[in-house]
Amino acid sequence: MRLIVMGQQAFGKDVLELLLSTGTDEVVAVYCEPDKEGKPQDPIKEFALEKCLPVHQPSNFNDQETLSTLASFDADLMVMAFVNVFVPQDARETPKMGSICFHPSLLPKYRGPSAVNWPIIMGDTTSGYSWFYPSDGLDEGDSLMQWECPLGPDDTVIDLYFKKIYPSSVSSVLEVCDLFRSGNPPRIVADEAQASYERRCTKKHAHIDWHKPVAQVYNLIRGTNPAPGAWTTLDGNEISVYDSRRIDGDGLSGRVMAISEEGVTVQCIGGRILLKRVKASGGTKQPAAEWAEAIGLNVKDNLGT
Repeated sequence: MRLIVMGQQAFGKDVLELLLSTGTDEVVAVYCEPDKEGKPQDPIKEFALEKCLPVHQPSNFNDQETLSTLASFDADLMVMAFVNVFVPQDARETPKMGSICFHPSLLPKYRGPSAVNWPIIMGDTTSGYSWFYPSDGLDEGDSLMQWECPLGPDDTVIDLYFKKIYPSSVSSVLEVCDLFRSGNPPRIVADEAQASYERRCTKKHAHIDWHKPVAQVYNLIRGTNPAPGAWTTLDGNEISVYDSRRIDGDGLSGRVMAISEEGVTVQCIGGRILLKRVKASGGTKQPAAEWAEAIGLNVKDNLGT
């Protein structure tokens, strides 16, 4: 097949590299976001140029010139690997077989831009990814295929995305192409009763409330590790929280219950959180024990103040 690959960053680059190295299909063009001033060149663009592939970076797909250029490649399929730019129907349907898009959740659950964060924050026990037929709705449309994986009780964003979803989803693009090449790619109709949309997970969502149940606090910390990073305060100063562990114990919520070489233990409702790695405002990530010693933190001090 003649393929257009649309994507960005490492995921888009790795998908492109795999398709080229396999050589079953011909990549006729690469599309990615416009360059950002002061930012390094997108890895997928850099790699595509190294391979002498045509690269296009339209700011939108609504004008006729952009659509005509897209049509000129006479593509069979457009593979949309990690795409943030809205691609309207006229553009998506330009290739003979249309377009297929990647999303890092088990659609229709967790539509939206932070689909890896929210399943962890919500305490889900499974996650995965979908390749779906995109529509004009955000992450809406039937799925071509889905892959499910267990979501462990201590998994962070790094564990879920980079160790589980990422390697499987990159290699799955070959199966995606095989399904289209067969001439009868499947459609898994979305069950809208199971649909959910969560907005981008930002700093305001990552604020720790030590007066919540310990499970909720722990899920928030690991679901925002490494980004956007859970955070709390001490005497009005922000402290970002990264690696942590949930442990048993009772006491007053928000209170520092212990300080050791392992870190700083803080009380929640029904249990405690051992903070292992933190970052003070304006500083760098460091072991929580080092941070506690540097600022003179004491047992019975309170976080969230």
